Amino acid sequence: MAELTIDAVVFDVLGTLVDEPAGLRAGIRALTPSASPSASPSLSLPASPPLDDSGTERLLLLWQRHIEREQGRIVDGDRPYLPSDALDREAAEIVARAAGAVDPAAGAAPDAVASLARAARRLPPWPDTVAGLARLAERFPLIGLSNASRTALLELNAHAGLRWHQALSAEDARTYKPDPEVYRLAVTVAGLPPERLLMVAAHAWDLRGAQALGLRTAYVARPVGDPPTSSDRFDLYAEDLADLADQLGVS
Repeated sequence: MAELTIDAVVFDVLGTLVDEPAGLRAGIRALTPSASPSASPSLSLPASPPLDDSGTERLLLLWQRHIEREQGRIVDGDRPYLPSDALDREAAEIVARAAGAVDPAAGAAPDAVASLARAARRLPPWPDTVAGLARLAERFPLIGLSNASRTALLELNAHAGLRWHQALSAEDARTYKPDPEVYRLAVTVAGLPPERLLMVAAHAWDLRGAQALGLRTAYVARPVGDPPTSSDRFDLYAEDLADLADQLGVS
């Protein structure tokens, strides 16, 4: 591996710095199933509180699959661009209906859906996140680069206590990672050659997208990430942000 010469560090946010599934689970568990007897028998989960762990995980997977599918359609040009807020609202309505928190005969329950959609902005940081960012910021400019919309990213940062020199949203590129145009936002803001930026993520697919534009890459292991395959060749592999700072020579 060639020696790294890094002038700025770019971080993915969702999953890398905040525990996205934990925040969504909290929102899902807060759903109150409708008391109406008109709930559709085709729903995959019974409308009886409280949700057990397996029910919560099934609904979480339903949310994640919708977001992944629709972001992919937008990147592929099969759907016009919508910011993450709108996709979260779609996912929240799907999950609320599946949980029985929305009476199909009465239409959507705005409060339940809106509350669940907001859960996507109230995500807890990983235990090493805040201290790790502060340590790295002593040496490098830090850039957050997220698929979250501008508004969602502002609330995410505030809720999790994330501190940046610059926070960038994929909304500015009107697409989603791993579209190269999202990573180009960080290159443009930094005013540096791509190879002088280090992209940090817990998702191998995200790092591959950054690599395609010439950024250097660092994988940070998280319980909810997308681990590298045997064919991936990233520049750094870290157990957490403290390990990453050690490898970058940050005291």
